[in-house]
Amino acid sequence: EGLTAFSQNHWPSLNFDIGVINNYLSRFLPAGFYYKMFIHPRPFWKYIYEPFIRQSAGLGKAPTVKDTSDYEHFYAFYDLVIIGGGISGLNAALTAAESGLKILIMEQNSEWGGRCLVDFPFINEEPGLKYISRILSELRKYKNVTMRSRMMGAGVYDHGYLLGYERLNDHLSTNEGPRHRLWRIRAKQIITATGAIERPLSFPGNDIPGIMLASAVRDYATNFGVAVGDKVAIFTNNDDAYRTAITLHEIGVTVPVIIDARSGGGGELAHHAKELGIRVENGKAILNVFGQKRVKAVTICDYEKSGANKEKIECDSIAMSGGWSPVVHLFSHCGGKLKWDEDLALFRPDKAAKPTSYDGLPFVTAVGSANGFLLMNEVLKDTLDGSRTAIRAAGGKINNKKTKEFLDKNEKAPEAIWISPKDANIKKRSKTWLDFQNDVKVSDVELAAREGFESVEHAKRYTTLGMATDQGKLSNINGLAILSSTLGKEIPKVGTTTFRPPYTPISLGSIGGSARNELFQPIRKTPIHEWHEKKGAYMEPVGQWRRPFCYPKEGETHQKAVEREINQTRSSLGLLDASTLGKLLVTGPDAGKFLDMLYTNMMSTLKVGKCRYGLMCSENGFLIDDGVVARIDEQTWLCHTTSGGADRIHSHMEEWLQTEWWDWKVYVANLTEQFAQIGVVGPNARKLLEKIGGLDVSKDALRFMEWKEGKLGKYDARIFRISFSGELSF
Repeated sequence: EGLTAFSQNHWPSLNFDIGVINNYLSRFLPAGFYYKMFIHPRPFWKYIYEPFIRQSAGLGKAPTVKDTSDYEHFYAFYDLVIIGGGISGLNAALTAAESGLKILIMEQNSEWGGRCLVDFPFINEEPGLKYISRILSELRKYKNVTMRSRMMGAGVYDHGYLLGYERLNDHLSTNEGPRHRLWRIRAKQIITATGAIERPLSFPGNDIPGIMLASAVRDYATNFGVAVGDKVAIFTNNDDAYRTAITLHEIGVTVPVIIDARSGGGGELAHHAKELGIRVENGKAILNVFGQKRVKAVTICDYEKSGANKEKIECDSIAMSGGWSPVVHLFSHCGGKLKWDEDLALFRPDKAAKPTSYDGLPFVTAVGSANGFLLMNEVLKDTLDGSRTAIRAAGGKINNKKTKEFLDKNEKAPEAIWISPKDANIKKRSKTWLDFQNDVKVSDVELAAREGFESVEHAKRYTTLGMATDQGKLSNINGLAILSSTLGKEIPKVGTTTFRPPYTPISLGSIGGSARNELFQPIRKTPIHEWHEKKGAYMEPVGQWRRPFCYPKEGETHQKAVEREINQTRSSLGLLDASTLGKLLVTGPDAGKFLDMLYTNMMSTLKVGKCRYGLMCSENGFLIDDGVVARIDEQTWLCHTTSGGADRIHSHMEEWLQTEWWDWKVYVANLTEQFAQIGVVGPNARKLLEKIGGLDVSKDALRFMEWKEGKLGKYDARIFRISFSGELSF
């Protein structure tokens, strides 16, 4: 279908990669080695170390050609947003459909149904595909329900604000319409039906190509008709991996062994696998994996004791399953807390600590597997309860229909397996990977703990655990378990790392939307911009503004034009379009007191009709702006800012008024674009104004740093007797 794929991070080729030497130097490259190795001699960092690291690091290369795709933003409000279109999300939407609420349900994949499509061929004797199709058909009848596939819930923020990332034409051969759309949504209530992610297992050599998650192997076989190997060994600590073994057996792939670390083995699925003639070894673990570019065989042994009952078994792939972790990221983005479930060995949302909105009430509800329920019957029941809670909170009507119970297979509880074999020595632990992309091993986390990086956030940054593109979705739980074991603490005492949006990467184009090229930043023009252009002005950018730099004559360089205009101004007269200067009106009974707090000099003592130059500093004492302040009347001041600084200083003032001095009676208005401002400069400046007529601008009538209001010719004007050049100017 036109896909072109390239291997990466190798030199000179994938088959002969010089970087393999790192395998033999690994004992000299432990966690945080770069903090220790590259300090001395200091010049080496810039000229040797950094160029070498940058050449070997990274995943792929940034594009060098311009992105020609279109992107857009979309703004929407919904009473209820459901994130996730699996069996839990679809049932939540169906429960809410008759509530009278405006509903949005999104699914990041192209197909609705989630894992139901692969793992449950039948639901209560009804084909799984038919079950999903029936729900979809019912939902499409409701005009109050909006359904969007290929749309990912990227982030949940305060007060019901969330981002949705929709991929519109990535799957199409044509480039018509927007490529991606970023939804900016406000919702009264949010339901996260985001499911769970399978965890890998930690065993020596678990990074060799051909080792995959059991659910991924199952997906390839069911969704795409692809077998990942001819002989696929299964390694698990839970019953779900048996589904993979059964699926592979049904399509004719040999499963030489199912290695179950639990001494008691599995439940009904395990019994079915044995009936199919698949060998099952309970209480066993993988001691070693043979092969470099591909799995060739495994050595198994007793899980509790690595030296006991060793056996080599040939295989060309390994499907591993270390249990499932609820996708709690969106629940946690805006303050939702988690609690550890010791029985299922997972973190699940704490119902007593949900994210709260501006009114102090919860606005995010996790349901189904995202709430820590992994059996279908539990998922459906929790989805119904959670959906009704969200519907009630959003002000909708409750549907009292009951869901039909699902006949779950008898599954035994998983057993927490954080490293295998259980007594693996340091040599084995140094070849046991936790983070497959950043090459973080069990021994790295243990070393970080010994060196004092006991905080989970410190250990994360020291080892780069969970800092790859998956942001720890696969590695963090295993890493936390190793850290807690090394520190002698319970897993919940160690805590979790911070979950930050977006949930998965989103394109830079979607963030920018249509604000690109000439729309990237609006060009602001002064009221006399057209006059400048007619006079042949060369315009320079001043923030968003365009201001004349000079007026070159034919054949004249810009430098010569500037020199000519300077001489003209110094000797006679010059004009400046000063409309770009910010103009902020500050008024109210407390306006003077307010300005005294912002400027380094007193503005409350300024008399009406007078001007004063002021410096404005941040709360840290750094200069952030300067300009002339004029007092208009007893309660009103006009504050000038630098060109391009008006919006920033306006926001600065509003922040202080809204967060610190909210009870002061002050109003601030940005008048920058409300009138033109022209500087008249030079020895003949007063003569020009007197010739126009109107206001008296004589030396005695309008003194330095004063202003007056009236008619200038036929125009209403304010004249300020101030100077920026040292010359006589108005």
